[in-house]
Amino acid sequence: MPIESCGHAPTLFTRHNRPLHALWLESQAWFCAHELGRLTGHFYNQNCIRKLDPDQHRRVLLLRYGHYQTTTMVSESGAYTLLAHHHIPENRHLRHWLTHEVVAVLRDGQELAMADLPRLGRMCWPGGHTASLLYWQSEPWVRLRDVPVVMATEGPVKRKLSWRACAQRALGMHGG
Repeated sequence: MPIESCGHAPTLFTRHNRPLHALWLESQAWFCAHELGRLTGHFYNQNCIRKLDPDQHRRVLLLRYGHYQTTTMVSESGAYTLLAHHHIPENRHLRHWLTHEVVAVLRDGQELAMADLPRLGRMCWPGGHTASLLYWQSEPWVRLRDVPVVMATEGPVKRKLSWRACAQRALGMHGG
């Protein structure tokens, strides 16, 4: 498993006097595997980690206790997978804490930083038609290759409208 070259400064959480270093990376929560294992009462060694899909774990340089250390991290979905594999009744409370406190704090900390960054969305309208959107600078953008799909829809969207008007009408129908 390759190690990412740039270091990351995580947020430190504590549950039952045990630390959990977590960070928000690529729009998802990541947790220190070793510390997550201590919280569950299991040691998550490489055999446990190898059971996860490749996108559910990674090794990063993480700032822990004043210096950077190579640390195995698991994604939020990887953490839930490990909790399911090593089921004990306390894991239900741990999952709730991870979801409603840790991930919520990490996500809320990123909202202000990401306010001006582009984000992906989806445009949907009656008839099951969908297209991907990019929201940037308070505007929805449609990929050029999706324009024929947007323009060819039947129903309330008329062909005479500009692509921008189609996108705005479709977004209005979707509630976005």
